[in-house]
Amino acid sequence: MLKPAEHGFFVGYFKKTPADIKALMIAFIVFFIAGMASASVLMSLNTESPGAGSYADELHGEYLMGTMELKPYPILRVPAEGSKPARAVMLAGSGKFGVDARALPLAGKTAQVGGIFVKRGDLEMLLIGGGDDLKAADLQTSVNLSVAGPQNLGRWRLTGEICDGKCGGGAMKPGTGLSHKACANLCLNGGVPPVFVSTAPVDGHSFFLLSSEDGGPMPAALRDKTAVPVVLEGSVERRDDLMIFKVDRLVDGA
Repeated sequence: MLKPAEHGFFVGYFKKTPADIKALMIAFIVFFIAGMASASVLMSLNTESPGAGSYADELHGEYLMGTMELKPYPILRVPAEGSKPARAVMLAGSGKFGVDARALPLAGKTAQVGGIFVKRGDLEMLLIGGGDDLKAADLQTSVNLSVAGPQNLGRWRLTGEICDGKCGGGAMKPGTGLSHKACANLCLNGGVPPVFVSTAPVDGHSFFLLSSEDGGPMPAALRDKTAVPVVLEGSVERRDDLMIFKVDRLVDGA
């Protein structure tokens, strides 16, 4: 009579597992664990990096002084000083809010602004706290800060993603992508300036402050297009070191 345990046929009530079945089980377990480990490594390698964005305490409690502009969103135009070139700094508040109401009385005036930066690549945004972090400059130290006019870089069709400049700059990781869509919408609804992250640079820049064709805030039709690939058309304008994408057409969207 055949003994099942000796011929590779296993029956539950036999106490001994056949050697070939035991070897098969061990090999399966080893290969399964190795396969899962390899899959984990490959998935981690293919995961998009959250980016190098971060907070930067560049001012160390001091202030930037410049001319306040409100369109398309509050921007502080800081003049060149020595070897430092002129810069146009996007402004936002704490939490998920912009600073439109606070900046309105300072339109066209010399303002001093404090806070902390978020920076990622050529994107930078100054996050303003409360109190004296945003106010008219002291008349005793205020000077006539002339600003250069905008430079038109022509019409472009760009592929990329709409996000908010605060989280996209490094306040959140990831600050872009579908997993960040709800957060981006909250920021944009609160007045945080929107930013377009382009897949291809224009004159060395990949981040653009978004505006409407006439230079006002981003078109309302684009608010539902955050965090997904879109193709937009419009003109690109340079203000100091800030690029502004004045969108007039949504070509495609996911």
